[in-house]
Amino acid sequence: MSLFWRIFLLNAIVLIGATALLLGPVTVSTPVLLTEAAILAVGLAAMLVLNALLLRIGLRPLQRLTRAMTTADLLRPGERPGVTGGREIAELISAFNAMLDRLEAERAASAANALSAQEAERARIARELHDEIGQTLTAVLLELKSVADHAPPEIREELLHVVETTRSSLDEIRRVARRLRPGVLEEFGLVAALKALTNEFATPVLSVQHRIDSDLPPLGPDVELVLYRVAQEGLTNVVRHAQAKTAHLILRRVPGGVRLRIVDDGRGIRGAAEGTGISGMRERALLVGAKLHIGPAGRCHPDSDADLELGITPGGGTEVCLTVPVRQGSH
Repeated sequence: MSLFWRIFLLNAIVLIGATALLLGPVTVSTPVLLTEAAILAVGLAAMLVLNALLLRIGLRPLQRLTRAMTTADLLRPGERPGVTGGREIAELISAFNAMLDRLEAERAASAANALSAQEAERARIARELHDEIGQTLTAVLLELKSVADHAPPEIREELLHVVETTRSSLDEIRRVARRLRPGVLEEFGLVAALKALTNEFATPVLSVQHRIDSDLPPLGPDVELVLYRVAQEGLTNVVRHAQAKTAHLILRRVPGGVRLRIVDDGRGIRGAAEGTGISGMRERALLVGAKLHIGPAGRCHPDSDADLELGITPGGGTEVCLTVPVRQGSH
C-alpha cells in the first residue's frame, strides 16, 4: 500500500469512528451543554493524539533517512540506513543507498586520477629541482669557493659566508626534492623509506622514534605509497601543530593487513577543524580501502603492551591510525 493511501486510511478510520459515535450513542444539544463540550474536547484530543502516533510510526523510516542524509560524508564511508517501511519509503531508501554507493565510487575514481596526476607533477618538479636548480647552485658553489680561495683576506670571510649560505640552500632544495619524490621508497622499499622519514623529521626539540615489524606481508606499490604519504603528512602535522617532544611511527602486521600509527605527546586536536592535509590522508586511505582514524593517542587502536613500552599515554597528544587490508598473495 502506498504512503498516500496508508495516511488516508488512517485518517478515514479516525473520522469514521467519530462520525459513528455522533450518530449513535453520542448526541449534541442545542445549545451545547458543558458536559457535551467536555466530551467532544476529550474525543478530539484523543483523535489528534492517535493520528499523530500513527503518523509518527509510519514516517519513522523517513526520519532515519533524513539523519543519514545530513551525516553522510564521502570521505568517511559508513553504514547505510536499513531498507524498512512501506513500498515507497523502501524504494526511496534503496535509491539513496545506491546513490551513495555510486558517489563514493566516483569520488574514489576521481581522487585516484587526481592523486596520480599529483604524484606525476611532484616527480616532475623534483627532477627539475635536482637536475636544473640543483646543478646550477652546485656550479655557483664551486665558483664561489674558487673565488674565495683567491680572494684577498679582507673579503674572504664574507665570501666563505656566502658559500655556506649557498650550500645550505642546496641542501634545502635537495631535501624538498626528496619529499616531493621519495626516491628511497622506489629504490630501497617502504621500511627504509619510513626510517629515513623519521630521521628527516627529528629535530633537537622533537625525538621521532620508529618501530616497524620485520614480518610485514607483501604490499603493492600503491599501498606502500599511501602508507608513506600518510606517515609523511602525519609527521608534518606533528612538527607544525602538535608542539610535541616525542613522536612515534609504528607499523605493525595485524590480522588481515597492516596498521600504521603516528602518535605524539603534543597538545592534541582540541576540536580543530580538519585541514587539507587530513582530507588528503582520507582520500588516500579510500584508494586502498583503508580505514583512517584520528583522535587522542592510544584510543584509536590501542596496543597496551607496545604503548606501555614506548611510554605512550592514553588520551594525551594525537594519534593518526591507518589500517590497510592486504589480500593474501597480493604483490
